Amino acid sequence: MEDLTLSDSERARYARHLSIPDVGEAGQRKLKGSSVLLIGSGGLGSPAALYLAAAGVGRLGLVDDDKVDRSNLQRQILHGESWVGKPKIESARARLAEINPEIKVETHAVRLTADNAEEIASSYDLILDGSDNFPTRFLTNDLCFRQKKPCVFGSIFRFEGQVTVFAPHLGGPCYRCMLPTLPPPGAAPSCQEAGVLGVLPGVIGSLQAMEAIKLLLGIGKPPLGNLLCYDALRSSFRNLRIAADPDCRLCGSNPTILDLNNPETTAAPSCSMNFDIPTITVDELAERLPSSPVLIDVRQPEEHAEASIPGSILIPLGELPQRLSEIPQADEVLVHCKAGGRSAKAVAFLHEQGRTEAINVAGGMDAWLQRG
Repeated sequence: MEDLTLSDSERARYARHLSIPDVGEAGQRKLKGSSVLLIGSGGLGSPAALYLAAAGVGRLGLVDDDKVDRSNLQRQILHGESWVGKPKIESARARLAEINPEIKVETHAVRLTADNAEEIASSYDLILDGSDNFPTRFLTNDLCFRQKKPCVFGSIFRFEGQVTVFAPHLGGPCYRCMLPTLPPPGAAPSCQEAGVLGVLPGVIGSLQAMEAIKLLLGIGKPPLGNLLCYDALRSSFRNLRIAADPDCRLCGSNPTILDLNNPETTAAPSCSMNFDIPTITVDELAERLPSSPVLIDVRQPEEHAEASIPGSILIPLGELPQRLSEIPQADEVLVHCKAGGRSAKAVAFLHEQGRTEAINVAGGMDAWLQRG
């Protein structure tokens, strides 16, 4: 049996916890014997992991197969400049050891899938979802339902964030009660495309850590059936009620989802179209530039003003249907945006309109600038 006695160094470390009646020594020992699996060590996982480690949660598991990119550093506070290009979970492990060497950090350098999720999650008390795509959120939800573990959910978008706890076994709804099926491709922009204020995931990830600690200690009231919505620009919080859906395909009275392998959990993490988008690289674009190809930039005017490719025609994605006549007839019409998402949607639309000569520039302006 695990020894949960607090050492002298732990008593000094957690002194402020020990003085709280709702925590005290019994609560701190409970945290020491608890475990949390964090899906992702990025914007949400960073602050959540830091505070869970500092609070003395005895065992933290990190699932992430990504590497640190310089663009992460604006918000993913687990990582620093010296870790750019290296695995995130190794950066996270090193940082968390500095925060609290008394805890155990376990790393899983893989992408969570329907095939590995059950085994990875089996030994943890609850799961904190810091993922950034719909399929992983569905998978985490379904996993938590099957293993009867709370799912501490968080999401962010520009200046807004959401937090809740999905736990049908505790009387609340599941993620599918709120979002029954996978949204269509392009229904929601990625963090890369939409942007996010760097401080925002710090707020939301910290709230997720708070809910996780409450659940582990058995104190307070978790937001079961309540979606806490934070608006940074208005400095406001509001609660939206999420009712458990009796017809939910997962947690309803007549479930039809009986396995982790299902269309939502096995979908591609990135937005996909109904057909293969013809694509070229930025290097191929550079080779074509001397012949003055038709190049359409579907970003916003302010983005175009900051940096643009010579000769490009600015037609923001939202204006494309009304400005089709402005696109010259050519053997090839090349389309780019910031990172490739909006331009892929534009190319799909142009093909639907019979402009099958349209080709997407993979990576967009970001890749163009990186290549110099």
